[in-house]
Amino acid sequence: MGEFVRLEVEGAIGTVRLDRPKMNAINGQLRGELHEVAVEARDRTDVRAVVLYGGERVFAAGADIKEMSGLTYADMVSWGTQLQEALKVVARLPKPVVAAVTGYALGGGFELALAADFRVLGERAKVGVPEIQLGVIPGAGGTQRLTRLIGPAKAKDLVFSGRHVGAQEALALGIADRVVPDAEVYAAARELAERYAGGPAIALRAAKQAVDDGLEMDLDAALRLESALFAGLFATEDQRTGMASFLENGPGKARFSGR
Repeated sequence: MGEFVRLEVEGAIGTVRLDRPKMNAINGQLRGELHEVAVEARDRTDVRAVVLYGGERVFAAGADIKEMSGLTYADMVSWGTQLQEALKVVARLPKPVVAAVTGYALGGGFELALAADFRVLGERAKVGVPEIQLGVIPGAGGTQRLTRLIGPAKAKDLVFSGRHVGAQEALALGIADRVVPDAEVYAAARELAERYAGGPAIALRAAKQAVDDGLEMDLDAALRLESALFAGLFATEDQRTGMASFLENGPGKARFSGR
């Protein structure tokens, strides 16, 4: 259990909770703890889906600029690589991941939210990549995951301007998947995570891999990946359970073990 990041497990949902006063600014310690907690969430079999949450007031307002401003080029090569690696663990969690965004999710905080599969925003949430206003660019996925999510022209507008985007615009752009009242953000994110947590864990992992890895391949290679993952699921208990349940009881009634 870290000082600034912890994993809270209730039911089959693991909440990765950021808790660094006042704004969850990402410094070296928080970055390291996030990496450790993400690995724990990945490896725990009782965690079937994950919610990223910064609390009722703020998701994460960005990197700790005071710490970052004193770094040299050589320092930043290491610092930035480690942050990218931490977010890569989050993005590659073999489980559904939902970001519950209240208040600000800016810079590195927004890049963390982009590493999730889905984003639930509060009505007053603000997201963005304001790094250009500091004379730099996003360095932990903001130019890449955002572009893949909303397309190059819209991503360039946000990266070039550094402007903050409100919840409704984020929904229209495709950054947010749901917008709810601020007080309901965490509950709505858990509800979304629970929709998937009871599913066949190995098939969900394969589905996420097929989509995410397939986006990086040409179509023929991606189709081969999909076919291999599909066939491999016929070695699982959940495949046998799901098909037997369909034949006996109709669709949508199977109870999966995750094996």
